[in-house]
Amino acid sequence: MFRKLHFVLGSLLLSLAPLWMPALAKDLPTSTPEKVGLSSERLAHMDKVVHGWVDAGRTPGTIVIVARHGKIVHTDVYGPADVASGRKMRPDDLFRLYSMTKPITSVALLMLYEEGRFQLKDPLAKYLPAFADMKVYAGPAPGGGMLLDAPRRPVTIQDVFRHTAGFSYGFGMGSSPVDQSYMKANLFEKDLSDLVSKVAGLPLAYQPGERWEYSVAHDVQAALVEKLSGMPFDQFVRERILLPLGMKHTYFRIPNDQKDRLPTLYAPVAQGGATPRIEVDTSWLGKDYGDRVFGGLSLSSTASDYVIFAQMLLNKGELDGVRILSPKTVELMSTNHLGESALTIPSGVISLGVGRGYGLGVSVTMDPARYGNLGSAGEFGWSGAASTHFIVDPKEDIVAIFATQLIGGDFAIREEWLTQLYQTVVGP
Repeated sequence: MFRKLHFVLGSLLLSLAPLWMPALAKDLPTSTPEKVGLSSERLAHMDKVVHGWVDAGRTPGTIVIVARHGKIVHTDVYGPADVASGRKMRPDDLFRLYSMTKPITSVALLMLYEEGRFQLKDPLAKYLPAFADMKVYAGPAPGGGMLLDAPRRPVTIQDVFRHTAGFSYGFGMGSSPVDQSYMKANLFEKDLSDLVSKVAGLPLAYQPGERWEYSVAHDVQAALVEKLSGMPFDQFVRERILLPLGMKHTYFRIPNDQKDRLPTLYAPVAQGGATPRIEVDTSWLGKDYGDRVFGGLSLSSTASDYVIFAQMLLNKGELDGVRILSPKTVELMSTNHLGESALTIPSGVISLGVGRGYGLGVSVTMDPARYGNLGSAGEFGWSGAASTHFIVDPKEDIVAIFATQLIGGDFAIREEWLTQLYQTVVGP
């Protein structure tokens, strides 16, 4: 009864938002690079490198935004949004975020954590009972099938945040029976409820907490948001995050009259030489998930909208008087939560890399020297399958976005961009 009353009251307050909510966050102010310790000359060099990737056919058009000390100091928009038609990339283009949806999902669940709805060490099954009887893959059974063990401990909500629950995406360790069962389950066929039901019926790929493996965990997070808030996940995100921050160009379901803002999705293809070329990726075009709501891959957004979200995290949970999270919660979110054993066990196709860890929905750089690239200890962020990437660097007070629409195959481009980004820093 209390939860129902709370939901009705919350809906009423949202309908009266202009009367009680703080002013919506606005686009970030602008400044010049030299005023915030960046070099215009070095930013121009970064642009030249990125433009070279586009001109060589390595990736379609790109947008790069860099902000320091809370001000946007560099925006570069270059190349084609659609190669065949010649349409150029535009500043207001909508990018398929894919896994850059995940940090927003984690923020949504952390908001409920702050409200006292759960503790990180709580068993997942306490709130989603379908996960009460999970079994763990223990090897192939004689004559086919899988040997299954009982979990040594329950899957916790912290496991779900940090990809240590035992879930998979179906491409974790390649050809294991668990991966194959995930692929056959067609998890993203319908909705969150269907996904949870299917995942709960599959074995865990490993003992909870044993290792980090990229997975459907953020979709389970989204189901937790629905269970704990009593609201559809997309409604919660819109009303509690997007609307207060003024992220007016971020969508789960892209309106029909906005779909011409989507750049064409491409994939890399080799054409007999060292220089790759791009081609339209028809395998993923039917999987935009633009008409469905999931926690790990459904959002589309502009680069400038996502900068607002990133700046809120850099500001320790607040932007322009709108507080989304406590500073202590952002601190916890951006701290590595993986033990040494979980970091060292191979994690399949998607890995964090030496010197990096994972927090509550974001990767965390712990040691740039071991990672082998420019950066800062404590820098955090994540990427999307279409080669989008964002970073939040508290030490340098920088947020930055790299956006393109290139599905898979060229993850090195993100690392090269980070090198170019950090070489522009010349002062405090």
